[in-house]
Amino acid sequence: MRRRTLRAAAQQGRLYLAVAVGGFRRYAAYGTATAAGVFTNTVFGFILAYTYVALWDERPGLGGYDQAEALTFVWVSQSLLAAGALIGGGFQEELQERIRTGDVAVDLYRPVDLQLWWLAADLGRSAFQLVGRGVVPLLAGALAFRLALPADPVRWLLFLVSFLLGLAVSFAVRYLLALAAFWLMDGTGVNMMANVVTIFFSGVLLPLTVFPGAFGEFVRVLPWAAMLQVPLDVLMGTYAEGGPAGVVRALGFQAGWALVLLGLGRLVQSAATRKVVVQGG
Repeated sequence: MRRRTLRAAAQQGRLYLAVAVGGFRRYAAYGTATAAGVFTNTVFGFILAYTYVALWDERPGLGGYDQAEALTFVWVSQSLLAAGALIGGGFQEELQERIRTGDVAVDLYRPVDLQLWWLAADLGRSAFQLVGRGVVPLLAGALAFRLALPADPVRWLLFLVSFLLGLAVSFAVRYLLALAAFWLMDGTGVNMMANVVTIFFSGVLLPLTVFPGAFGEFVRVLPWAAMLQVPLDVLMGTYAEGGPAGVVRALGFQAGWALVLLGLGRLVQSAATRKVVVQGG
């Protein structure tokens, strides 16, 4: 019995791995779109970088960063935007459309978990975007500016863990947005609002440490902070100043939000699939 269970788990694992590989290959097929995305990220990176230079010249140490750290924040965040789907993209629009047309019924008949299926596909997409759209902007920034990239491989390993936890939080939020289509039918409006919230509260435009007082403390405990702000602070060693416990708390913060939001997604999925609404199709 135990051997049969392990064999079934292994088969499920191979299936989800195949889904992730399929997600990678799917986005790799769009070379022109990838090149356009690299160009956009790089140009936007230069715009932000020179804005940051002017701002940090006037306010050295703003947000607890020196200028090199602030510029590192800009260019690493540009390399992560597409991978984390922080300014749109990802799977939610496709899933919303499948819900609207009723094609989601086919997904529900598959002998796989709906949430894990889309998570695997999104991880494959993210892996390609990290390589395809993340490397060139970071290299461009490193050649044009003095960045504070760490030389410690352990720091990079911790950053990778933090980045993966940030992806889990990002996926969980977007999965909830997708499931909202069971009731809203059209997710365009909620997607637009979610993009604005994500851009502002994740640190895409400005590090969240720049915001003063109680408001700054508030935005740093929201789930969007776990998507970008925390991974970047892990990379730059901000949490390391408090010793290993500081890094553990940062990763625990991300893991906590991931578990809460993924669990909420399963509850909403359960409620939605008990009352599937089919429109059109």
